[in-house]
Amino acid sequence: MEIALSQPMPRVDPDSALIRSMAAGDEGALRALYAVYGRRLYAYAYRLTGSEPVAEEVVQDSLLAAWQGAARFRGDSRAATWLLGIVHHQALNAVRRKRLPADGLEQAAAVADGDACPESHTEAGERSRALRAALGRLSREHRAALELVFYQGLSLAEAAEVLGCPVGTVKSRLSYAKANLQEILTRDGWRAEDMR
Repeated sequence: MEIALSQPMPRVDPDSALIRSMAAGDEGALRALYAVYGRRLYAYAYRLTGSEPVAEEVVQDSLLAAWQGAARFRGDSRAATWLLGIVHHQALNAVRRKRLPADGLEQAAAVADGDACPESHTEAGERSRALRAALGRLSREHRAALELVFYQGLSLAEAAEVLGCPVGTVKSRLSYAKANLQEILTRDGWRAEDMR
């Protein structure tokens, strides 16, 4: 028997087993997935909606959709990609349904990580606030691409799967978002070297 060394080993996603367990009716698997991904799902929903109550609703609706759709999970993507895709679509539906305003998204961009301290008056805190404010001024599409690739750590292909668009579109959105961020920060008096 020959072993093909040139072919990459398939990635094994341990959380896929949790989705299969959910499909079999295991509520504990749903709780385990929430324990692993709940914070990330909420952060992404909040960045897209700009509203804490709506983000919470989106996560609840997404978990219900994941529970109901677990049997349809084919395992072609990682569990994180699948779950973020559900949150993405639920958040966009919520935004359309509730007609959420685009303003106030500076505040939304600030939540997710919980690492930034709003009371902090240090230079790093100021840089962080300026960056979050600039992120809040991007379109939802561009902010979503940045969020998925840079904050959630998805590959371009995974981000494309979540966003439901070609990889080239994700690359284009990232390029535009980075250029637009630089322009916003420059207008606000920040230099590129200040943001490092």
